[in-house]
Amino acid sequence: MRKAWAVFLLFAPAALLVPTVEPAQWKTPWSYDGPSGPEHWASLDPAYAACAGKQQSPIDIRNATPAALAPLRLKFKNGPLTIVNNGYTAVRVDYPSGNGNLMFAGSDRYELTQFHFHHPSEEQIDGKPSDMGIHFMFRGSDGKIAGVAVLLKAGRPNAAIRELWKYMPRVAARENEIPGVRMNPAALLPRDTSYYTYMGSITAPPCTEGVKWFVLKTPLQTSREQINAFATLYPHDVRPPQPLKGRVVLESQ
Repeated sequence: MRKAWAVFLLFAPAALLVPTVEPAQWKTPWSYDGPSGPEHWASLDPAYAACAGKQQSPIDIRNATPAALAPLRLKFKNGPLTIVNNGYTAVRVDYPSGNGNLMFAGSDRYELTQFHFHHPSEEQIDGKPSDMGIHFMFRGSDGKIAGVAVLLKAGRPNAAIRELWKYMPRVAARENEIPGVRMNPAALLPRDTSYYTYMGSITAPPCTEGVKWFVLKTPLQTSREQINAFATLYPHDVRPPQPLKGRVVLESQ
């Protein structure tokens, strides 16, 4: 009873700050299980046909090929917090164009558009998912999309996640800026940004391909209590690993 009351208190501030409105909608609803689950996404709507494509994400990373890859540079800064429950991932933090949170991969430059969480992680390493995962999504000036996946494992409490969870929306809502609250997304990155990389897709409908993924090799710690708090709302918001179909996964040194 005491634990249940603690979970209620954790989410209570969000219930006060986020209005009850219609959930963000895709053209055709989908889910993570049942008749509208991942194995059926491609047939739910012609717009989701790419979900049966040849470069789909996430993947199970095994036997990556070592390569001399450019370091991944992420330059994030403090800014206002705009958080949404879109009905599929309980916490998504959105960023407007021109926000100045940047990623550089070699000569490629991308700007952060949003980040969101999965429980457990969608990416697997040698057949094993991590306790949770974060997807940072970026867009280049040429419109190309890149994703950075951060694996979370149970350990020490994470101060940035503790702050985010205070405003976790309990119901699906349009994006809502939390007045007076600012955060730096760099607090959700491990110090070591060595990575695996491959070409894949967005991991939810419409499963758009041509996404360059960077999966950071070093996990970030968060507490078991923080993991359980997220899982209370979304116990399994995960697409299963997709076949490689001849793709090569590279590993930075």
